Amino acid sequence: MCDYSLQAIRTRPAKVDDKLTVCMFGWSTRGFAAPEDRSVAVCLLPGTELSFADEVRKVHSWPWSPPTIRHKTAIFRKVHEHNSTVHHDALEFPDGRIILVTLLEAGQQATVLQLPATHQDESARVPETERAPLLTS
Repeated sequence: MCDYSLQAIRTRPAKVDDKLTVCMFGWSTRGFAAPEDRSVAVCLLPGTELSFADEVRKVHSWPWSPPTIRHKTAIFRKVHEHNSTVHHDALEFPDGRIILVTLLEAGQQATVLQLPATHQDESARVPETERAPLLTS
């Protein structure tokens, strides 16, 4: 699911090994663009693991705040979901810091390493030989 600010843009879900680029969509939102078409936003699920080509950089908006995150890996998260009018897409870095995707510097390259595990039906995880037999009348 993509950030609310990308609802007017064409989107597609992320796939493992996608080579994504941080791009500006419209005039106020940054997100991840598809390698095959930079006008398509790639939507990540919370828990998706990313690897950046270089240390992650954010927009340098404050002189006392360094623009480099000093990490090359991150996990995609959703934040502030209770407030529908703020950005929700964020990255959590190994040091615990969470940065909104819209604050990342455009042009950075990232690869989708792993998608989050999906919920499976409990019976699908238990081998058939261990399941209780069905009772029939």
